[in-house]
Amino acid sequence: MKPLAKSVLLLITVELLILITGFIFVSGFNNSLMFSDIGLLSAVYFLITLVTLVIFFRGQGKEPASQTMHTLVSISLKFMAELIFAFIWFFVAKKTGLSTVVLFFVLYLTFTLFLVMVILKTLKYKSL
Repeated sequence: MKPLAKSVLLLITVELLILITGFIFVSGFNNSLMFSDIGLLSAVYFLITLVTLVIFFRGQGKEPASQTMHTLVSISLKFMAELIFAFIWFFVAKKTGLSTVVLFFVLYLTFTLFLVMVILKTLKYKSL
């Protein structure tokens, strides 16, 4: 299986685990969170991470200088997309309650750690 397909499959698995866990958490324990917030946040982070992975793995088949550029572009694009999303989430949608802020950063860290682990595993035997 190709590394991109394997990573996307793993990303889909992480997304499904987040949605299932969020549904169980919202229906069983906490009434201040809404499942729509969890679904929207995780879907946006899923899409940002997916685009980042596609750009990163697209560059892995090219010469070393291009690999470095693709890696930098993918990480920079992820950072900018998440900054714009944070602005929209907190200032435009006014989601500033404690539970939504914690949810935002927990999902941010989850998807960022996933991406870092995939990139580090891929670059383990390569140098930029």
